[in-house]
Amino acid sequence: MNENPYRTTVLAWYERNARDLPWRTESATPWSILVSEIMLQQTPVVRVLPAWEAWMRRWPTAADLAAEPSGEAVRMWNRLGYPRRALNLHACATAIVERHGGNVPETHAELLALPGVGVYTSAAVASFAFGQRHAILDTNVRRVLARLETGIEYPPKAPAKAEFALAESLLPEEPAVAARWGVAVMELGALVCTARSPACGSCPVIADCAWVLAGKPPHDGPPRRGQTYAGTDRQVRGKLLAVLREAPGPVDKSALDVVWEDSVQRERALDALISDGLVDPLDSGEYALPG
Repeated sequence: MNENPYRTTVLAWYERNARDLPWRTESATPWSILVSEIMLQQTPVVRVLPAWEAWMRRWPTAADLAAEPSGEAVRMWNRLGYPRRALNLHACATAIVERHGGNVPETHAELLALPGVGVYTSAAVASFAFGQRHAILDTNVRRVLARLETGIEYPPKAPAKAEFALAESLLPEEPAVAARWGVAVMELGALVCTARSPACGSCPVIADCAWVLAGKPPHDGPPRRGQTYAGTDRQVRGKLLAVLREAPGPVDKSALDVVWEDSVQRERALDALISDGLVDPLDSGEYALPG
């Protein structure tokens, strides 16, 4: 493994600039860290923070969530986006209670076996909750390493083996320091080495950045298109779920029909919600959240 030439500089920058987030405190539980990591998938901190705080007040342990219907998790998710994550969290909580006595498992393999937990989340929870040594590759880390080491503006759409090898080569040997390094690089990507407007003048490792030294060559890969929302099935799904969240009980089909004029798109979105387990069609002809 190569010596990490940036470790001291990046860790010192993190100590001075890290955001004060509740899931990073010494009192944060493994469950609270797991919840934060799943909520932070494709969602910025500013939106996650109030949702996480409300979630933890209601369900401070996995057992608290597992004791309620999965539909309550969908209701509590509100408009955080990508609501299947709510079902994943409920399934995680159930698995944690049934397989691990209510305690979030410590090993990377056991975490990876939880419903809806992928390679990144298992490594992040093992590192941040249990102080283990794992290479962590989220969107921010991948962008920082692509610029710093590879000299390109953006990494490929999907992580390649070379990226994991690079991240592993830069990982400090000491587990606790490695865990700190992981979150420090994530924070550098979130606050300085951002996707659209990187603040290179504030970067602690600008002198070593291959992308800057190369003159900041523009991205020459496939076009990077921002995700659209207005008019998409995602928007229709959100409107349908909003009706069900706000209702005290099952709703008649007519209450769903009024949310979107295009009946073909509306029915397609409703069918997708049912297929994903986010909506239950009842024998009465009404619709409800699962559970």
